Amino acid sequence: MTTERAALAPLLLGTLSALYFLQGLPAGLLAEAVPSLGRESGLSREWIGLAGLAAVPWVLKFLWAPWVDRLGRGGADHRKRWILACQALVILVLLALAVGERAFWFGAGFPLLLAVLLLLNAASATQDIATDGLAVRLLRPSLRGPGNSVQVIGYKVGLMLSGGMLLIATDWLGWRTTLLLMAALTLALLIPVLRFPEPLEQVPMPARRQGGWRMFTGFWRRPGLGLWAVLLIGYKIGDGFGSRMIKPFLVDQGWSQTAIGQLDLVSSMAGLGGALLGGVSLLWLSRRAGLIGFGLLQALAFVAWAAAARGSGDWIWPAALFEQFADGLSTVALFVVMMDYCRRDSEGTDYTLQASLFPLAAGLFTLVSGFSASALGYGGHFLLAAALGGLVIIAALFWTPLSDTRAETR
Repeated sequence: MTTERAALAPLLLGTLSALYFLQGLPAGLLAEAVPSLGRESGLSREWIGLAGLAAVPWVLKFLWAPWVDRLGRGGADHRKRWILACQALVILVLLALAVGERAFWFGAGFPLLLAVLLLLNAASATQDIATDGLAVRLLRPSLRGPGNSVQVIGYKVGLMLSGGMLLIATDWLGWRTTLLLMAALTLALLIPVLRFPEPLEQVPMPARRQGGWRMFTGFWRRPGLGLWAVLLIGYKIGDGFGSRMIKPFLVDQGWSQTAIGQLDLVSSMAGLGGALLGGVSLLWLSRRAGLIGFGLLQALAFVAWAAAARGSGDWIWPAALFEQFADGLSTVALFVVMMDYCRRDSEGTDYTLQASLFPLAAGLFTLVSGFSASALGYGGHFLLAAALGGLVIIAALFWTPLSDTRAETR
């Protein structure tokens, strides 16, 4: 199996790039495009914050992860079949969004838009379970740094397309044409997925099979998981809480959708650089040092956003570039450690369980981000986000990660 995995590594990384790119499309619509387009259409900051409810499937996906892991296991292309079915649903949703006009979706049809985005996120979250299971199963621990660079870079490029570029394309081409192009691109990117030769996955022995609830409890019963749970839940709270109000802040500063899209694109390039550097640095940097150092940088980024909101417009571009760069670094570090904690034969379930927890905490804070910005002003809101991001680093000082030896032999 080790020789087979080594031979598949280049093709696997290319396939994962396409899959994580596809996951970034719905996330970009919700996190980047909807806040900006909604604010321009007159939606209140409170409604924009509550739009985060459409991301609920990313929080609850652990509930159906055991079925994605188990249904079809032992058959050919087990995880590929899940991925292709989910992406077919994504294409149908994009086509449905293209039917309605932008004025409808961000006006009287906004509740329906949230329902459609909920379905879109459910399909993408299920695809994520299958993709993460494939990645954890086939990536050797020594390659998880570069592998997660591929994950974050692919995801961020998808965010760029459905976030910044969508804002620009909407101004130039219109809402309907832009969404039709996104659907066509999604279909084209499924070609390399179809060609990937997924290795046959062995069915676990009956004694090792567990029901869904036992799989969840068994994960947390292992020694040393309590402090890791604190880090996992809190690591991205400040980032999610602060970033939700960046687009409304720029709109209220008089920025056009094209200008916001351009800022998104350029700053996302810094995020790609951060993700690449994060993966490479974890080849020699310890997991603990990476998680702490990169998390501190993420918290400092919102201090820069607070300076921009306090009246120094010159800080907007540096804050956006630094925030995205730090986000790339910290996200790769978090994902690598999450992979280290996954057990054999339940890779998708274990990774998904962890990947559901930090969006849950971040999502709860995101829902009240609009109320925070209204009460504290944008400057106070961004400072609060920086404080939330820095608090979790205290817990990391007492955390001992899994050793590389345990990760290699697990």
